[in-house]
Amino acid sequence: MGITESNASTFSQTVSLGDGSTFDLIMVLPSSQPRELIYWVPAMGIAARHYLPLAESLAGEGVAVAIHEWRGIGSSSLRADRHHDWRYRDLLEVDFPAGLEAARAHAPQARLWFGGHSLGGQLASLYAGLHRHAFHGVALVASGAPYWRQFRFAGLVRFAYIAAPWLAKLVGHLPGRRIGFGGNEARGVIDDWARSGRTGRYAASGLAVDLEMAMHDVRVPILALRMRDDWLGPAASLHWLLGKMPMAPYEMVELDAAQLGTRADHFSWMKSPVAVSARLAQWIHRH
Repeated sequence: MGITESNASTFSQTVSLGDGSTFDLIMVLPSSQPRELIYWVPAMGIAARHYLPLAESLAGEGVAVAIHEWRGIGSSSLRADRHHDWRYRDLLEVDFPAGLEAARAHAPQARLWFGGHSLGGQLASLYAGLHRHAFHGVALVASGAPYWRQFRFAGLVRFAYIAAPWLAKLVGHLPGRRIGFGGNEARGVIDDWARSGRTGRYAASGLAVDLEMAMHDVRVPILALRMRDDWLGPAASLHWLLGKMPMAPYEMVELDAAQLGTRADHFSWMKSPVAVSARLAQWIHRH
């Protein structure tokens, strides 16, 4: 692992994985010794650097942030193609543990939280189910389960979950940049994602653990922030995700455009994250 410092509170650390690939973990630390650390997972296809405004705002509230980088996106040394493929299993068993170990080294005494945006929130929930005693809580922002029945245009959404894996196999990866959805995603990730979208249940190919049962035993507090006009994260899909963790006490807050100071959709809050960071920080400090 190598460290490249950009300023006193923000730096990136190169995390090496067992298969020889690397990614840069972005750390944003408050000016004082942090007592809280949140490990943040981006949405599908979104590079870690786009969450710097959120991380800097949280650091101003005394919360340290480690921003994960998706395999195949941004600073990752890998790119999905016919010769490079991976699945949820690789993210859950390889990438997250390596990133968390690196983050922990910079704030060893801090309480650890896990959070994410959209698919990042789903993967954070899955990981929390696999490691129920590792975190003090899970934060979901503009997230929800992708089950097709929970969306307004359900038939079109269901068709997308059928077509996406087929297209990914044809091309060698999902060409998200060309079709305007996500990044260029690995076939295996799209298979696992689309299966959960079609069936409403989480499973990771090659992973023996029953993810649904693991999530059922999550007991740490959950904060779920929903954007009022977010058609990609409707309330029904968020309730479907929360319903998989019935033992976990949760707080759900819906934010509108007036509160956010920008459009209350799936992505706009990222450039104007003060309302989101304030809610996150208040919740973390309260627990």
